[in-house]
Amino acid sequence: MRTKCRRWSELVSCPRNKHIFRCDQNGPPARREEGAYLDRYVTDPAAAGQPPAHFHRNPLGRGQLAVFPRCSLLTYRVRYARPSRLEKQPTDRRREQDTNRERFGPGVHSRSGSICRRLCCTALLSTLLAIVGCDPGGKRADLVILNGAEPESIDPAIVTGQLESRICYALFEGLLHFDRFGKPQAGIAESWDLSNDGKTYTFHLRGNAKWSNGDPVTAGDFVLSWKRTLLPETASEYAYLLYHVKNAQAFNEGKLKDFNQVGVAALGDRTLRVDLEAPVPYFLDLCSFATLLPVHLPTIEKYGDEWIKPDHLVNNGPFQLKEWRLNYRIRLEKNPRYWDARHVQLETVDALPIDNSITAYNFYASKVADLILDKGLTPPSLIPELKTRPDFHAAPFLGNYFVRFNVSRKPFSDVRVRQAFAMAIDRDRIVQKITQAGEPPAYSFTPPGTAGGYHPPQMFGRDVEKARQLLGSAGYPDGKGLPTVTYLYDNKKLNEDIAVEIQSMLFEALGVRVELQKQEWKVYLNSLRRLDYDFARSSWVGDYNDPNTFIDCFVSGGGNNRTGWSDAEYDKLVANAAIESDNTKRLQILSRAEDILLNHGTPICPLYFYMGIQIYDGQKFGGIEPNLLDEHPFREMYRK
Repeated sequence: MRTKCRRWSELVSCPRNKHIFRCDQNGPPARREEGAYLDRYVTDPAAAGQPPAHFHRNPLGRGQLAVFPRCSLLTYRVRYARPSRLEKQPTDRRREQDTNRERFGPGVHSRSGSICRRLCCTALLSTLLAIVGCDPGGKRADLVILNGAEPESIDPAIVTGQLESRICYALFEGLLHFDRFGKPQAGIAESWDLSNDGKTYTFHLRGNAKWSNGDPVTAGDFVLSWKRTLLPETASEYAYLLYHVKNAQAFNEGKLKDFNQVGVAALGDRTLRVDLEAPVPYFLDLCSFATLLPVHLPTIEKYGDEWIKPDHLVNNGPFQLKEWRLNYRIRLEKNPRYWDARHVQLETVDALPIDNSITAYNFYASKVADLILDKGLTPPSLIPELKTRPDFHAAPFLGNYFVRFNVSRKPFSDVRVRQAFAMAIDRDRIVQKITQAGEPPAYSFTPPGTAGGYHPPQMFGRDVEKARQLLGSAGYPDGKGLPTVTYLYDNKKLNEDIAVEIQSMLFEALGVRVELQKQEWKVYLNSLRRLDYDFARSSWVGDYNDPNTFIDCFVSGGGNNRTGWSDAEYDKLVANAAIESDNTKRLQILSRAEDILLNHGTPICPLYFYMGIQIYDGQKFGGIEPNLLDEHPFREMYRK
């Protein structure tokens, strides 16, 4: 047992017999900060002189949190290495660079290393306690991903977020599924026919498609699942995606009670017929989307809301739900009854619910996780350095980051105030100072080039003088008399950085005081749904490659509107586009609708278009490809 340690860190004990060690923030001087080692504080004489099985250097550093999984019940302390034991460095700069490599991996050197040390001190202790403590007897999954926040649900009819959809796609399979290139491919339906008028699809289901309990997947399962999504009591925010089906909208709105009149019917166990209101060029993409996934109705009838628990869930996708421990992990195991199980190469996948980018990157750098998948989990301050590394993968996709205004609340019930705020925001400052991954500023809601030829209208740009005039004409000259408004965002570091920047911009340009309100992901989503906010950050990722997936978000009463905004002309144009068979005319109609959204109603302010970012070692993992929908199915990933 070593006893000549200069200073010991604080030991923080965790429930579930875990331990976390925190390097002392008031610890040794900088010349001794090259790294912390685990030392065993011997409580059992028989253990004297025996190093821990997982003895290794702390990948973080002074003032930061270090978690050591699968530890024994003995107590450990963190010791700073004595100068005499440190490798001599030729220069101070070389010492700092080598330290950064040890802490954050190759390629992140002195400047970003200092940033990392500063940022990592903010990592949440509670998150680390919950997620990577000791797991006695546990076996590491084949793939460990950082998926973002804790999923709101895994019920396909309920989910609205990208991180929840990833889990749904692993557990359930629709008529088609998205491949790693974001293209729809045959799923439970092995083939399909389309009528000459483009309004009727006939899907032919596989004979070997089964639920995880052995029941066959039938056409009736799809009929009942789509009915459940459309039932008003289900309150599915994405139910409108089925409005292309004949009479589906009337049924969802309660105007039609007889579901037999809705255009979906089972013609035997293996044949499904779908009648559309009009030709839909992206309908096969919709058949791949989470909302249209089938569920096992007998299980829902038996367990009610508890049907999504691991011991109850019956599913038909490539993986099964082995474990779901809140704020810890979701573990997926390969489903042996999946019709294409022979091509699923991963036996187990762990999805960790981490929404703090600093914590996420440290988990990756210390090899606790293999893949950073969520677009918001890369620390923006590290991106300039990370972009030079081979494990950094970035590509544009159909998604944007924008601001929502709650038009049902003053002062944003006045369009002049909404437009003044939008004109005061400097998009270039956000993408150059904060995001730094090459994101283009957004002056439309729909990304240019969507569907291969859509040209969206442009929103007005930054104009501080006009913004002041609009605010004055609304009764708030120089911001005087305007009540303090609150900007809502969820608790990712990127969102917080942007929130602070917007707060500063609005005060500088308009003299407006903005309070910031940060909420956990589920609470934040609930606040948006209930319109319990003033203005808020938001994002949208296209569900399919067509401008309709963006523009129909803001129809009156739409599940994803969440602004309280309504415009009869806008609704009419979106409805007309849905039944227009000439694609050129359809895109022109959608463009007129988007112009109303951006330049007349202005319930939103687009800020930038996304760059998809994944961080993983391409020499160890494959099956991950950049694509416009940012879809990365686990079924196609593999270890090399």
